[in-house]
Amino acid sequence: MRRALPWILGAVLVVGAGAVTAMTPAEEDVLAPFTLRGEAGETVSSRALVATVEDAVFADEVTVSDGSWSAEGNWLVVRITASAAQTEVDAAVQLATLVVGDRVFLASERPSAALRGTALRVGIDTVGVLAFELPPDVSTGTAELRLTTDFVTSELDDLIVVTIDLGDLDRSESVELTRSEVVPR
Repeated sequence: MRRALPWILGAVLVVGAGAVTAMTPAEEDVLAPFTLRGEAGETVSSRALVATVEDAVFADEVTVSDGSWSAEGNWLVVRITASAAQTEVDAAVQLATLVVGDRVFLASERPSAALRGTALRVGIDTVGVLAFELPPDVSTGTAELRLTTDFVTSELDDLIVVTIDLGDLDRSESVELTRSEVVPR
């Protein structure tokens, strides 16, 4: 028995080390955001942001209401109602992405009338738009709109994820982007 004890103890340690290795999360899982999911028309609340996707439409052209800018292409324009959840410090949609399959698209910074970067208030809704310039082949399937208050990444922070069925959306010849406006509740 004395000779078998070290072998048994060694086997137990190897199995234990394998179990610890199997249960240790990967680095991307450790840094992953806390996703809060919802559907279009549903209000989703995170630690710093409350958002509702009101509607979305494809457009062949987008223009800014003052006429200072326009662009043609395959545009997805999403109208969102947003507010700060608890504090107005750094309360703004700083990073808005659209994930379609394995492709990620950032909200365009070109239209000055976009919701991105607009200061949000607690208890007061701000209605605005996000415009995504997409390749011509992106017009069907399911997309995820991802919103966060962080500039660069949503690592270790809340991430609002709203599912949008692109195949159900209407297409408009032209959409006029209006500046974000505050709407009291």
